[in-house]
Amino acid sequence: MPTPSLELPFADIAAPLAERLRPKTLDEVIGQQHLLGPGRPLRVAFESGRLHSMILWGPPGVGKTTLARLMADAFDAQFIAMSAVLGGVKDIRDAVERAQAARAQGRRTVVFVDEVHRFNKSQQDAFLPHVESGLFTFIGATTENPSFEVNSALLSRATVHVLKGLGDADLRTLLERARALLCAPPLTEAAATRLVGYADGDARRLLNAFENLVATASGAAEIDERLLEQALGEQLRRYDKGGEQFYDTISALHKAVRGSDPDASLYWFVRMIDGGVDPRYAARRLVRMASEDIGLADPRALRLALDAAETYERLGSPEGELALAEAVVYLAVAPKSNAVYSAWNAARAFVKADRTRPVPLRLRNASTALMKSLDYGKGYRYAHDEADAFAAGESYWPDDLAPPRFYEPVERGLEIRIGERLAELRARNEAADRGE
Repeated sequence: MPTPSLELPFADIAAPLAERLRPKTLDEVIGQQHLLGPGRPLRVAFESGRLHSMILWGPPGVGKTTLARLMADAFDAQFIAMSAVLGGVKDIRDAVERAQAARAQGRRTVVFVDEVHRFNKSQQDAFLPHVESGLFTFIGATTENPSFEVNSALLSRATVHVLKGLGDADLRTLLERARALLCAPPLTEAAATRLVGYADGDARRLLNAFENLVATASGAAEIDERLLEQALGEQLRRYDKGGEQFYDTISALHKAVRGSDPDASLYWFVRMIDGGVDPRYAARRLVRMASEDIGLADPRALRLALDAAETYERLGSPEGELALAEAVVYLAVAPKSNAVYSAWNAARAFVKADRTRPVPLRLRNASTALMKSLDYGKGYRYAHDEADAFAAGESYWPDDLAPPRFYEPVERGLEIRIGERLAELRARNEAADRGE
């Protein structure tokens, strides 16, 4: 991949390193090959000359703003950038006026909105008529799932492209570009590994850290771990993401929660946070634990884990970490069951090994007259019309399949009652089969 030109105007020397290394051409972009490789969506858009509205969804520091700028440059379009955090309706009106002026001169416009999910519904709706009329091409950038954070009307008019965090090899390539630009001393392998781990897929984070590191390492023949710790201090991860200690600590937290030890669970959770792990990652692990290890023994656990994750999103660090700690303790003391997890795995294995069996006619949806004439839905027993809303003796399996049993509730928590209910329903089925 070509290296960006290191000859910069004098005025650019004071700019942050991340800005000075911003790619000037598509070939200089590091990563995102699933979008930019030969024949991939954004590469095709650049090469075909078909500019389209889009949402760029991905974590921080992966090139969303860069791609929007390059898109505008490639089509010689006016580039208007705004932040949904700081902007409002006035900024949208100004963008519309500038786009109208550019169109009068025969020039296209790209309107780029960073953190587009921060705009409310009316602000997002303000873009719709202009996107539809073709006044400008809309590019939104977001770190949040656009399915939930972007209005469906705007979402339907834009293609969503998912960007990924940069891999270690990508970050090392970027680090070498930065070292060459700053004429910095080489890094030891251990220092480079820790710095890449600290960046956690975020190019901007890597470059900002490296710029501070180089300033601290003035006069050094090489940059080692001692200089790295001196420059970054508490910011530096105490274990490398992707390294053995990182996964060992996560494993310890999961096992402590599964083992119902709230104090040990809190200890390992704090170790993760203190070590620099993204609290959002910890939140995702807690949601997984609620599903895998608690399940229907206490269905409230999953909701509480999701609420804790949402609370962290609203409050951030350090306030939001308390909500995650609350979830850790609750999950640890909750009754445990992996019955649904085991049933899920068993069902997947069964379906994978079994052949594709036809859906019985009585279970098919008769949505057209033709389907009804073919007996779709014929003989189906509507459970709500039966006693206790249960059609005793009815089968919901393919006709030629001996029904397997996947889910067996444990005798803990709510699953005690679930087990009793299942036993009752199964007994009624058996009685109906016997004609009783």
